[in-house]
Amino acid sequence: MNRAEKRRQKKLAGKAAKRMQSIQVAQSTAQSPQTQQNIAIEQAIELGLQHHNAGDLPKAEGIYQQILQVEVNHPVALHLLGVIAHQMGKNDIAIDLIGKAIAIKSDYVAAHNNLGLAFKELGKLDDAVASYLKAINIKPDYDEAHSNLGITLQEQGKLDDAVASYHKALAIKPDYAEAHSNLGNVLKDQEKLDDAVASYHKALAIKPDYAEAHRNLGNVFQQQGKLGDAVASYQKAIAIKPDYAEAHGNLGIILHEQGMLGDAVASYHKAIAISPNYAVAHSNLGVAFKDQGKLDDAVASCQKALAIKPDYPEVHSNLIFLYSYILDHPIIDLRDEASRYDKLVSAKARPISNHPNIKNPDRRLRIGMVSGDFKQHAVGHFLTGVLSEINTEHVELFAYSTSSMEDDLTVKIKTCVYKFQKVVGISDEQLSKDIMEDGIDILIDLSGHTGRNRLPLFAWKPAPIQVTWLGYGGTTGIEAMDYVLCDSLVLPPSDEAHFVEKPWRLPDIWVCFSPPKFDIEVGTLPALANSHITFGSFNNLTKISDKAVECWARILKAVPDSRLLLKNNQLNDTSIQEATRTRFEAHGINPLRIILKSHVIDKKEHFLTYQEMDISLDTFPYSGGTTTIEAIWMGTPVVTLKGDRFISHLGESILHNVGLADWIADTTDDYVEKAVAFASDLEKLSYLRESLRDQLIISPVCDATRFAGNLEDAFRGMWKEWCAKKSA
Repeated sequence: MNRAEKRRQKKLAGKAAKRMQSIQVAQSTAQSPQTQQNIAIEQAIELGLQHHNAGDLPKAEGIYQQILQVEVNHPVALHLLGVIAHQMGKNDIAIDLIGKAIAIKSDYVAAHNNLGLAFKELGKLDDAVASYLKAINIKPDYDEAHSNLGITLQEQGKLDDAVASYHKALAIKPDYAEAHSNLGNVLKDQEKLDDAVASYHKALAIKPDYAEAHRNLGNVFQQQGKLGDAVASYQKAIAIKPDYAEAHGNLGIILHEQGMLGDAVASYHKAIAISPNYAVAHSNLGVAFKDQGKLDDAVASCQKALAIKPDYPEVHSNLIFLYSYILDHPIIDLRDEASRYDKLVSAKARPISNHPNIKNPDRRLRIGMVSGDFKQHAVGHFLTGVLSEINTEHVELFAYSTSSMEDDLTVKIKTCVYKFQKVVGISDEQLSKDIMEDGIDILIDLSGHTGRNRLPLFAWKPAPIQVTWLGYGGTTGIEAMDYVLCDSLVLPPSDEAHFVEKPWRLPDIWVCFSPPKFDIEVGTLPALANSHITFGSFNNLTKISDKAVECWARILKAVPDSRLLLKNNQLNDTSIQEATRTRFEAHGINPLRIILKSHVIDKKEHFLTYQEMDISLDTFPYSGGTTTIEAIWMGTPVVTLKGDRFISHLGESILHNVGLADWIADTTDDYVEKAVAFASDLEKLSYLRESLRDQLIISPVCDATRFAGNLEDAFRGMWKEWCAKKSA
């Protein structure tokens, strides 16, 4: 505090003492009129407000408490003490104090509004709405209450009502910058992104140094995929408000999306330095650490986020997903962690028990799919071929997208479904009602504990049958999830205890691959021209465990002059490239033998890189799925390791169905031996390369018609079981 500020505070303190002295005199002097005491109290309140507005809450609180010593039921002092409690995060105390003020003065409009703020902070949204409405009933032109009501309605998922509240606030006060910005937030959730941008620009025209509006504008740019504009908006927010933790955190998200992992981590650290209890930043830092391959740091960051905010379902979900990558994490612990997640989300749900669906076992079924990956993504690619083969006389498909992003693949998926609905910003409760109104018979989760999942929705049980499939290789933990769709290899009977869901096994394989539409040659075996073998993996870097690195190093040592080609998104970051080479150098491998390539957007260019690889090495404990099938389609056989859990069985299922069972290793020693042996027979490798694509195409892995029939049979079987159970 500088000298001028110290003098100002000392002067205020002197005034406070004089005011309080006058209160005591008025009280003790019998001849003094009541009005004299009232005037003294009003002067003390004015002084308290000066301290309050200056941010000196302890001094303001002391003055308000002294007023209550003179007049125990003074509504203004009670209210202002409640406001301080709210500002300090003590919302239970705030509700009690403000409630007492309202009990004394029922038409205390500001108190009703501030009571709403306290209720909202505690998550008591219905009570918050009721308080704002009382304030508005007393004062219909109370712009701030209309705006606060809009914020709460938005949080409840009542977006149209929220928009109406903001418009009322702006009709009263057209230059209300905060309302313009908040309106933009709702329009963003409604996917009206251009309108949202316009609202933020209106807010900034009124208040150019409005850091929050710059940040909100950045959020919309991010949603539109305009990452450069998003970065610029966040940087403007930070320039105005350097200690704006949320802006630093959001900048980190964009940098992460751009593959600049080191810079993203630095932004998250800045956010946390400013706001150590910023749970979202800790969580996002954990995700960045995961992508850097720093799993221990990732787990620690998620655990910090949960220590700050134990009821944070997204972080619980992130932690479960993280444990999937850790080789020595007991699989049964994963189920226990998932069950703890279920208890958290189920406590907030009101599950439906009596579904009105018509119990006819043979009628046309309505199947709903929930995912954020109806686009260029592994899930999207697995779906497209199958959905186009579904018999629409038997099944009617609905898609509920948890992402605002769309691309050419989204367009294809839309042509295969009866209804495509974006559900970003819609609450679980409202979405549950929407799904029930759509009459969905079987609701499918396509995400599990991966990004943009809506697993808490399934705790509401909006459909009579709920299934998890495709997006995640493990249990969701959700007790209301009836089935996990699988095959006998990814989920053998010995592994059923790992799941809370009942396995429903498809006859052949649990996924179906749609080959690319463009023409691209497999090419000759690279080793014939290179005079050396090139092993490779295009899997996510996080899947490359330390045990896998050790095995791959043994293979490189055993195959003279061989190379290892790695390609993935994380390798856009030069620091990750250096760290990756260092991992192999620690096992005696010359860094020059490690070829690193970053992710490319163009899919054809991605496939062309397989022409540089002779043998693909699968990761463990988290096997490849899409990467394994793509490698085979490009004539590159894959060595995989038999595992002890769903995600470790992915390679087994694919290779068995393609006719490459001899490429499945039982142990890590067997894995090394197989890779070395296959690398020694170039003639066999060359023949296999020429025939492997055709071998894949005629297998169940690429037979979309057969797979769609198996899928329909599975849905019908589930439905008949439910009908029989309900009719019994």
